[in-house]
Amino acid sequence: MSALVLTTYILIWPVISAAVLLVLIVALIKDLRAAGKDGESMI
Repeated sequence: MSALVLTTYILIWPVISAAVLLVLIVALIKDLRAAGKDGESMI
């Protein structure tokens, strides 16, 4: 494998992980707001 391909492969995983984390956080915030609006608890 060339160095460029290997470097790109290694560096892309943190980007994918950050994107998944961002999606989960946004979904959690939406759920928290919806629960607060309805007067319900998330727990």
